[in-house]
Amino acid sequence: MMLTLFTMLGSLALLMFGMKSMSEALQKMAGPQLRHALGTMTSNRFTGLLTGAVVTASVQSSTATTVMTVSFVNAGLLTLAQAISVIMGANIGTTFTAWIMALGASFNISIVSYISFFIGIILIYMKKHRYVGDFLFGLGLLLLGLTTLRLTGQAMNLGENETVLSFFKSFNMHSYLTIFTFLFLGGVLTFCVQSSAAVMAITMILCSSGAMPISMGIALVLGENIGTTITSNLAALSANTQARRAALAHMFFNIFGVIWILAVFYWFVDGIEWLVQYVGSEWFNLDMVNIPKKDYLNFVLAAFHTGFNVVNACILIWFVPQIEKFVCWVIKPKKVDEEEDFKLHFITAGIMKTPELSVLEAHKEIQAFSDRMQRMFAMVRELLVLSASSTGKKSGNQDTEFIKLFTRIEKYESISDNMELEIANYLDQVSDAHLSDDTKAKIRAMLREISELESIGDSCYNMARTISRKYLGKEDHFNEAQYEHLHQMMELTNNSLTLMNQLMSGRKESYDVNRTFNTENEINNYRNQLKQQNIIDVNNHEYTYAVGTIYMDLVNECEKLGDYVVNVVEARMGTRQREVL
Repeated sequence: MMLTLFTMLGSLALLMFGMKSMSEALQKMAGPQLRHALGTMTSNRFTGLLTGAVVTASVQSSTATTVMTVSFVNAGLLTLAQAISVIMGANIGTTFTAWIMALGASFNISIVSYISFFIGIILIYMKKHRYVGDFLFGLGLLLLGLTTLRLTGQAMNLGENETVLSFFKSFNMHSYLTIFTFLFLGGVLTFCVQSSAAVMAITMILCSSGAMPISMGIALVLGENIGTTITSNLAALSANTQARRAALAHMFFNIFGVIWILAVFYWFVDGIEWLVQYVGSEWFNLDMVNIPKKDYLNFVLAAFHTGFNVVNACILIWFVPQIEKFVCWVIKPKKVDEEEDFKLHFITAGIMKTPELSVLEAHKEIQAFSDRMQRMFAMVRELLVLSASSTGKKSGNQDTEFIKLFTRIEKYESISDNMELEIANYLDQVSDAHLSDDTKAKIRAMLREISELESIGDSCYNMARTISRKYLGKEDHFNEAQYEHLHQMMELTNNSLTLMNQLMSGRKESYDVNRTFNTENEINNYRNQLKQQNIIDVNNHEYTYAVGTIYMDLVNECEKLGDYVVNVVEARMGTRQREVL
């Protein structure tokens, strides 16, 4: 008995791992194309639904489609309404798995699994086609798991086990209380094993063996639809607002479907059974009366799963705007002080994803990091203006405003340190997985980007400390010419930051990198000009040597900041890193 139990658990593990391997391999092979499809083929709710169904059926993972969709909402590539229609389609696409399982549980397809293993291992060692090999190996594991599960189910003879039969006979199959009980049980089982496919496989074994009536099995299938949304909603608790709204829309979609299907449950089940019999007899010339129960009921379960989700989508597709308003009303954005908030906004550690899909979220987070650094530099420019306005007698209000702004810059510097560490840790976790060469290169570039962005934050903080030291110390103030030169230097530096952010928020193919290099040359030339002029002015006693030192410290820090900007741009564009001058 123990051997049979562990054989069943092992076959379920093979099935789940095979599906995971297939999904990840397909996303590595066609990740950019899948993202392009989701980003461009959702012009209206109907194409969004179709796209979600096709993509999910292709990658064999509604979770992967949902995560991609939420990532695109975060990145501004999809609206929440478009995301809802894609998630509806994902619910339809995931039913394709049930048909694969019905075929695998009804026919001996073990030979196909061994062929997949043989071809897959050859392609994996060829390396050029290793992702195709990974997919075939995953397919082989899936089919082998289904074959072993089928044989184990037959060996258990559940349909002749009096204990099992008496357990299910203790329930009134015509009672709604029984339906609610098994619906709840299906949800709990799916939540516990974190796989609706595994619960579907168990359901097929129980029904095809004759141990469990089909109505109870269908109730378990309904529970699976709710259980899988509980997982995503719990995972989204630590995510951002849009992720939680998308997860809630998914749950609302499935719960609404369960509610209406319960009102017509027995009629709908009878209709599905009739449809399977009609299609089998009319289209495939099968004798549906004498066909083995194990083959017949598996297809009834698969047909119900598809029919339920298709009808539910056909009903709710007309109410996408209302669903969007509802989830926005339920989940309101958190009001946070951005200066106090150094949590990542786009990277959602609570939601499971594949490494290929993590790159988009990481890039969006780095884009926010880059934008934050330009805001920090704007504060430094404002701090210089405040210090210039106090060339006469300083007031208490001026001191308070100056200290308050300097404290904000200090917080931003701390934020930049935290963002670098958190993004780097995230990318490090992603890099532990089996990645494509393209993704590895992107991760290396991103690590360079965040390192240089943190250096920009350090430069801004160094300038703020220099300005504060001059403001609070006993040194003389800059003269009018020095302030004018500093403002011109900072304007050039800010132009460089603006170009960097244009690149980070757009497509690198359309960016002219020479604009950044030209701006950097202007900064370098102006720095050299000011350096020579500073020596002349100190010799002519225009200001003291101490004031000239502080002045040149700010000029040189602006020039260093410009170099860091160039390094970010080069990392993004994939060109060589220049030395800091």
